[in-house]
Amino acid sequence: MAARILRLRLALIVGAFRGPRGHGVRAWLGAAALAAVVVAAAGMLLTLRGASDDAARVVTVLGGAALTASFFLAPLISGVEDQLDPRRFSIFGMPAPALALTTGAAGLVSIPILAAVALGVCLVAVWAAHGVPVIIGVVAVIIGVLTCSLLARVGMATAALVLRDRRSRELSGAFAILVIVVAVPASVFLASLEWGGEVPTQLTQAASVLAHTPLGAAWAIPALVPGAGADLFWAIVISLATLLVLAAVWLWLVAHMVSTAERPVAVRERGGLGWFAVAPGTPAGAITARSLVYWLHDPRYVANIVIVPVAAVLAIIPPLIAGVPLEVAVLVPLPILALFFGWLPHDDLAYDSTALWVHIASGVRGSADRIGRIIPVMLIGIPILAIAVPIAISIHGRWAALPAMVGACASLFLSGLGLSSIASVVAPYPVSHPGDSPFRQPQRSGSRAGTAQALVLIGSLVVSAPALWWAWLAVTGRVEFSAAALWGGLAIGLVVLIAGVAIGASAFSQRTGRLMEFAESA
Repeated sequence: MAARILRLRLALIVGAFRGPRGHGVRAWLGAAALAAVVVAAAGMLLTLRGASDDAARVVTVLGGAALTASFFLAPLISGVEDQLDPRRFSIFGMPAPALALTTGAAGLVSIPILAAVALGVCLVAVWAAHGVPVIIGVVAVIIGVLTCSLLARVGMATAALVLRDRRSRELSGAFAILVIVVAVPASVFLASLEWGGEVPTQLTQAASVLAHTPLGAAWAIPALVPGAGADLFWAIVISLATLLVLAAVWLWLVAHMVSTAERPVAVRERGGLGWFAVAPGTPAGAITARSLVYWLHDPRYVANIVIVPVAAVLAIIPPLIAGVPLEVAVLVPLPILALFFGWLPHDDLAYDSTALWVHIASGVRGSADRIGRIIPVMLIGIPILAIAVPIAISIHGRWAALPAMVGACASLFLSGLGLSSIASVVAPYPVSHPGDSPFRQPQRSGSRAGTAQALVLIGSLVVSAPALWWAWLAVTGRVEFSAAALWGGLAIGLVVLIAGVAIGASAFSQRTGRLMEFAESA
């Protein structure tokens, strides 16, 4: 039976590249992307053969911990069905221990595990160049790969048992955004370091901590051989204990899955609700889901999302023409990006048109309306800023300026959202109607439109002036102001955001009649 399951596993892997043309193209593109990532990571690893022991230790431990964590997070993010779900083989009457061993072994036959093995071979080569016996590196890689495989099995089973009825493309996308927000800045930072020199103390401390956790213990074994002290002993103990615990958890999950009746699928009727099935069942959650649908599908909203990054990038051209060095000019788009992302919802009520009556007729509290409308902008703006800021700082070349830019952007973005929460209620102005071209604007009488737009932009700049000044001082060489810019910017942004939501909520509750009149006449 074990041999048949292994052959079935190989057949499923080969079959994934067949079928309809679209499916095959996606499979080949995914495999090509994975291969490109593996080749790039392997190339970076092999360059560590000539680096210092500290640099090699930091990179291998941090990278190994990230690799191990990804094997558990991937099933939660991807939402794919487990081809080796133990319940599919329960009809053969295999005992739970035998089924757990068979499916666990078959799980080792996969493309991600093959990629992990390839990176493990590079790790062995790196530490062999640093004088570590090859056999120790091989044993460490075997323990690490087995840990990754068991984590993937446990992650798949957990997703099948816990998330099956709640998982959707929307939830998977939310997980993916979270991973991008964390992974991209870290990757940009690590790639920008000069590994031939002195390793930053913070990275050394992080690697030391991860070496004593289940995520990084196995990969740290060859890295700790040169010291051969208590740290090496505990890394071995923790890595082996992790394997034993994961094996016991996998055995329990298999026994539970094959002996427990599956829940009725009737509850999956919520699956067609999209974001409404993911958002909390509260007024603010419902408005958040409704706004997300608009921001991701309505051409009027999508046009705004696209225009803001393009305009921010174009802002780098005038400084370059004026002779400003690229290292300085590359920082210009960041505050512009944050400012305009915070400005985007300044007229969001007008985009609802007559659909605004849904909020008013249902008696939604103003706070729920205000919060529900700014969360989608945060979910869009924060990932883009999280990617743009470290990339720009890496080109700038001075990572000491990162906290200052984060604080300045946070102040502009959050204060813009707070002021927009007020402006959209107090001073709405006509916009293109649903279904119209986003570039078709109605005739407007008076100066309300220009006033509302200008007040939000100027107000955001005025309240953020201290954070911008501290950031400027930090970027121009006075690094001691970086902390002030970071914490001051966050404090200013949060205060203005909270105050703006509170004022906007009160105005919404008091102006429902006027807002409905505006929606009918605009």
